[in-house]
Amino acid sequence: MGDADLLEVLAEEGEKVNKHIDYSFQMSEQSLSSRETSFLINEETMFQKNQQSKDSIFFRDGIRQIDFVLSYVDDIKKDAELKAERRKEFEKNLRKTGLELEIEDKRDSEDGRTYFVKIHAPWEVLVTYAEVLGIKMPIKESDIPRPKHTPISYVLGPVRLPLSVKYPRPEYFTAQFSRHRQELFLIEDQATFFPSSSRNRIVYYILSRCPFGIEDGKKRFGIERLLNSNTYSSAYPLHDGQYWKPSEPPNPTNERYTLHQNWARFSYFYKEQPLDLIKNYYGEKIGIYFVFLGFYTEMLFFAAVVGLACFIYGLLSMEHNTSSTEICDPEIGGQMIMCPLCDQVCDYWRLNSTCLASKFSHLFDNESTVFFAIFMGIWVTLFLEFWKQRQARLEYEWDLVDFEEEQQQLQLRPEFEAMCKHRKLNAVTKEMEPYMPLYTRIPWYCLSGATVTLWMSLVVTSMVAVIVYRLSVFATFASFMESDASLKQVKSFLTPQITTSLTGSCLNFIVILILNFFYEKISAWITKMEIPRTYQEYESSLTLKMFLFQFVNFYSSCFYVAFFKGKFVGYPGKYTYLFNEWRSEECDPGGCLIELTTQLTIIMTGKQIFGNIKEAIYPLALNWWRRRKARTNSEKLYSRWEQDHDLESFGPLGLFYEYLETVTQFGFVTLFVASFPLAPLLALINNIVEIRVDAWKLTTQYRRTVASKAHSIGVWQDILYGMAVLSVATNAFIVAFTSDIIPRLVYYYAYSTNATQPMTGYVNNSLSVFLIADFPNHTAPSEKRDFITCRYRDYRYPPDDENKYFHNMQFWHVLAAKMTFIIVMEHVVFLVKFLLAWMIPDVPKDVVERIKREKLMTIKILHDFELNKLKENLGINSNEFAKHVMIEENKAQLAKSTI
Repeated sequence: MGDADLLEVLAEEGEKVNKHIDYSFQMSEQSLSSRETSFLINEETMFQKNQQSKDSIFFRDGIRQIDFVLSYVDDIKKDAELKAERRKEFEKNLRKTGLELEIEDKRDSEDGRTYFVKIHAPWEVLVTYAEVLGIKMPIKESDIPRPKHTPISYVLGPVRLPLSVKYPRPEYFTAQFSRHRQELFLIEDQATFFPSSSRNRIVYYILSRCPFGIEDGKKRFGIERLLNSNTYSSAYPLHDGQYWKPSEPPNPTNERYTLHQNWARFSYFYKEQPLDLIKNYYGEKIGIYFVFLGFYTEMLFFAAVVGLACFIYGLLSMEHNTSSTEICDPEIGGQMIMCPLCDQVCDYWRLNSTCLASKFSHLFDNESTVFFAIFMGIWVTLFLEFWKQRQARLEYEWDLVDFEEEQQQLQLRPEFEAMCKHRKLNAVTKEMEPYMPLYTRIPWYCLSGATVTLWMSLVVTSMVAVIVYRLSVFATFASFMESDASLKQVKSFLTPQITTSLTGSCLNFIVILILNFFYEKISAWITKMEIPRTYQEYESSLTLKMFLFQFVNFYSSCFYVAFFKGKFVGYPGKYTYLFNEWRSEECDPGGCLIELTTQLTIIMTGKQIFGNIKEAIYPLALNWWRRRKARTNSEKLYSRWEQDHDLESFGPLGLFYEYLETVTQFGFVTLFVASFPLAPLLALINNIVEIRVDAWKLTTQYRRTVASKAHSIGVWQDILYGMAVLSVATNAFIVAFTSDIIPRLVYYYAYSTNATQPMTGYVNNSLSVFLIADFPNHTAPSEKRDFITCRYRDYRYPPDDENKYFHNMQFWHVLAAKMTFIIVMEHVVFLVKFLLAWMIPDVPKDVVERIKREKLMTIKILHDFELNKLKENLGINSNEFAKHVMIEENKAQLAKSTI
């Protein structure tokens, strides 16, 4: 099919949608008078408190279910008349589409000032727009059995949910709904045929396209524009009922209560999630987020077990580690005088003062570090490949195989239309649409790019400021902690390096939170200024900005410690200086890995604790304050719509921030995990809590969200793939240049002279000798000592060699070993990654078979339905009927062969 043919087909499909909408307008106008008259009668009748339960989700007649609620307050400002006119026109047009409205007067509300417009979608509206939106509905109960539990599943019995909760509805063969084929679908009761999530999705679709007038010569439409102008204060679908008790008749089953009992309670932290119920209640877009979070948490369990095993290995081998034993030995480490760590005010110190720090460093810097780095490179591949399979299975189970992007996600943003002064013919719909030339956007793109660059530069600047802080206070810590005890044989954990690292990490975390708070506001404003055309473009642009900033903000300090700190220090007498004033930071004699571990632990743990507390307390406090302000007329009925009105709104970007938080955590778990094997365990614990916190706030503290479809996690999957590839390189470099494992292996195999204990003498071998007399006057300690040399961490010739202070041959051997390790590790891990990606199919075989079976059965059911309908139309003309049967069977066979 050529491009012209494709455009023609798309144009025809667009015309069909317009005809459906025109039909609903014509159909509603024919019956408008009677409905509008009854509505006006109801509106004049004052609502009596004893006529309805406060948890009712029906109109006053107790029959028509409330599908959506709009609220507004009297506005005494100068544009009050304009807003009232907009509301009047908007509600008039809503009735023309066939929707039924019922208004609650402000005198019946608890705060005495809020009007509520309740909306009900009757059957004829639902069937019309279900066809427009291509909603799939059941045509026959599926004969494909659900996947059976494996033998190991019985061991997991305590984590399983009851089948009635896990699978709230039977599985069906489905087809796109058609109002002309209603007899084909399993319609037992028109009131319950469309689930509440589909009903609110249909109503929101109408609300987002309903016009409310012509202003400045342009047609204005959409509830979002009215919300932005405060014409309406809120728009939301209702929850099923209270979350702490089941519904009472005639209200339908309270799925909110079921979700709270089986999902949102913290005592159920070990239970699986009722994913189908979440999807049915909140829609596929929110449902797939919790599927992803749950799957990611399950995969973290395996990484956490291996990481914990590596940590236990380090714990058990800590006392037998030759390096820390030599450092702690008074006769070895106690006799090694180390060169000062800063100029003039810092004194010499003995190596055994870092005894406890060296032991603690061995917990994370040991032989298992290499194994764990390689394991995590393979784990992240398995995670992403198995997630693709889980996503494919989900597409089948949730009827998303033939999913196309929802039209509401592709609709024009009101802000875009308001700013557009040009119009252009849409090649698909053949209609004139708002159009913004590229030259009008370039200034905003430049401003956006400059702003993002400025803020990322600000992050780097703040990191440098923290480095300067550590350098400037280091001398103070050193003077307190080393003045008299530095040359005594002491064993202290709080060395100047560790102390400044702890305080610097805490300060850096505080700076990160502050910058992140302001940047969220700036990035949202900048994205709006770019005037994206659709909501999808808006979210993609915001995602890119936020991720780039979060990446720099949260990871820059870790990258500095891992790859820059201690790498360009120089040597005594010829140190490198920051801004020609502060001497570059040095690593502990055991390496910088322990400082990277400290930095990672503080930032990762602090972010997770702060995030969970914020997510729990923020909506709780706002809702408490809102309810307190609203309860001014306690004698009034505190109705279902008022209760939901006083809840916090989840917002269109609520899910965006949840994904951002999860992806940021994924970066901590993968990018620097070689330095901290317990990172997956911390992430696992956090995610177990996170799932319940998110579930609790959605079911108890937030209004119900409008159901929307999604078949994947979108652009976040590409970000995860990018981070997975980067993590292989970062972990290889951490093991090679930040960890001390490679120098130890080089010494073990090439320089050790002790056959029985090959690591004996490694500490002495890794420290070079410097002649104190060679110190420049402005760097030497003010107090004179009776020893003539000091030691420092490097591989350089001693002062009595002709190549004095130049790098010796061992330095080049170690460097070559490090580069070789990086190349070998990356190639091995990438080879395994590619093999796994090739071996693991994106779509499981059983899912492919199920999809084929369902397509075949759907075609057969449609084929039989059309034949029976044809038979009824043709009557007794058997010859003609046989002819049509043959044609239809040929079509069915052709369809079967294509499957």
